[in-house]
Amino acid sequence: MDLVNLLAQAYAEKYTSNPDLVLDELAGQTYTTHSQSHMLSGKVQGRFLEMISCMVQPRRVLEIGTFTGYSALCLAKGLHNEGKLHTIEIREQEAETARAYFKLSVWQEQIILHLGNALEIIPALNETWDLVFIDADKVHYIDYYRLVLPKVRPGGIIIADNVLFHGEVLQESIKGKNAISIQAFNDFVGQDDSVERVLLTIRDGIMLIRKK
Repeated sequence: MDLVNLLAQAYAEKYTSNPDLVLDELAGQTYTTHSQSHMLSGKVQGRFLEMISCMVQPRRVLEIGTFTGYSALCLAKGLHNEGKLHTIEIREQEAETARAYFKLSVWQEQIILHLGNALEIIPALNETWDLVFIDADKVHYIDYYRLVLPKVRPGGIIIADNVLFHGEVLQESIKGKNAISIQAFNDFVGQDDSVERVLLTIRDGIMLIRKK
């Protein structure tokens, strides 16, 4: 299902600032060589993540699901001068690609890439998060949310990607473990009185969550 009208998407891209050269090169490589290149945040969503980061000016960012590194580089643009961005990727090949492009950026010393299972890595990170981006395996979205929320500062932001999951959550009968998990996550956050949230129809759906 095309969630966003293709003409509207093209129009949005036309009036969205172009990515820098490193992001442009990374996107080109991912689109031409990766079988799951649709997972890349892309121009419009990437700029959205950058804008949020620049508004928050975080000292500590956590990204769950690095993929090839595009979204991490977008989130890094708003980092405080002494800020750090921790990003977690379970697949070694994607982590290698991300690491190579991180080294080409001005944030190479501020981005810390963790290779492994996020459910094991997150509890070991002794940080208070200003900004969190959840974009990993969908069946564990609620687990990730439960792990990070206590460590998010009041007023801090959590962003969850793919909350419309290709339109499958819009169906009367939701099938497939990923769509079922995303629906459960949306319901879980929707019932959490400790946060405020807005579900945005950007790309595959983004949930913007602010801790009270």
